[in-house]
Amino acid sequence: MGANMAGEPRQDRLAYSEIIGYGLGDMACNVMFQMVLTFMPFFYTDVYGLEAATMGALFLIARAATALADPIIGLVCDRTETRWGKFRPYLLWMSLPFAVIGVLAFTTPDFSPFGKQLYACITYPLLLIIYAAINVPYCALGGVITGDAHERVRLNGYRSFLATAGGALVAAGTLPLVHRLGAGNEQRGYQLAMMTLMAIAVVLFLTCFLLVRERVTEATPQSAKLWQDVKVLFSNDQWRVVAALTFVLFAALVIQDGATVYYVTWYVGRSDMIPAFLTAGMVSSMIGSLCAGSLTARLSKANAYSLLQALIIVASVALFFTSAEQVPLLFVLYALQQFFTQMASPILWSMIADTADYGEYATGRRITGLTFSAALLALKMGTAVGGALLGGLLAYVGYHSQSTNQSAEAIYGIVVLFTLVPTLGHATLIGLARFYSLDADRCIEIRKELSMRVGAGTGPSGMAD
Repeated sequence: MGANMAGEPRQDRLAYSEIIGYGLGDMACNVMFQMVLTFMPFFYTDVYGLEAATMGALFLIARAATALADPIIGLVCDRTETRWGKFRPYLLWMSLPFAVIGVLAFTTPDFSPFGKQLYACITYPLLLIIYAAINVPYCALGGVITGDAHERVRLNGYRSFLATAGGALVAAGTLPLVHRLGAGNEQRGYQLAMMTLMAIAVVLFLTCFLLVRERVTEATPQSAKLWQDVKVLFSNDQWRVVAALTFVLFAALVIQDGATVYYVTWYVGRSDMIPAFLTAGMVSSMIGSLCAGSLTARLSKANAYSLLQALIIVASVALFFTSAEQVPLLFVLYALQQFFTQMASPILWSMIADTADYGEYATGRRITGLTFSAALLALKMGTAVGGALLGGLLAYVGYHSQSTNQSAEAIYGIVVLFTLVPTLGHATLIGLARFYSLDADRCIEIRKELSMRVGAGTGPSGMAD
């Protein structure tokens, strides 16, 4: 054990094996997340055969209907007690169901149009629930591996790097796998490609399970009813800020990421360029995820986050004004946009972990699982709204599923969806970040107090329990 220069009690720096092991878990999660975010809209409209409006309605209804899965799973995790900890065992228990439902969701059955709609209405919500069952405990795990605020940024930086590597695997490998394995049959190709990607994900989850450990425990363990935990969570004003940031961010990301394949296909007119375009964004994202620590060493997390949102807006607006013929410039601007987006990611996740500490400091109750799962609920609601807007706006601009031609109005609408619409969300994030007050000094003060309570067995007021 040691202390940093400000006097904060802290554990030794995490070993690279554990940092990388933790990141491999998000690499596995992001294989699924990027498939859903980037390829599922196009898969549903142009391969599976759903109309854009139907797809948007499915995204909204399914995500809203399964929204409570996240906090419920978080509450269950907070009450889980095993020799492996509260959160680690879910990586072991849920990895295989995760893989199976992933394959089923990208399978096109030989059903009637109504039967296919019904199949999608069953498999897609199941996908969301099973994803939550492994992603919620995985995210909460990041809050108990270390209690040091700086190590959390470092941990989440490498996590974001490896998560983006999973996204790069999806970006670079999905369509080549679809074409090679499907041999001209895209429906079969997507199914077999997903089988391959899910097999990789299972191995990554199991490796994560083996390499990480849980260390941070509640300073004053106590029992509480479920509703009391929910009240504690919503009394945490800093968590409410982070939840709002998460909701707005993912609404914007879903719109842009979902529009990317359409943008390259119809505006740039180069569907063959999709893997290269997506991979360029993912590679720059990987680099960006490792740069967050250097920025937060100079600025508070709120100021760093706001600065990055402003840079994203600049790159997005520049993309709007770039012509389809300027392909190299499109690559550069998209790469810059993704660099800044992913650079902001570890800052947001470390904010969530800090709010768990802040909540325990204020109330004496540590609810790490619920803190992260409720933030993921905000994420899911953001993706629900973003997905619905994506499908609805595609239909509004006149996009026709499985068509070999699109109108000029539809193509212009796709450009706006890809560039200008998400900037509204990023501008909103700048305003919201002003309300986040857990800077480095405040986090040090909170961890010092919690460390003292562990030794003294005191409650939030410093009084003996």
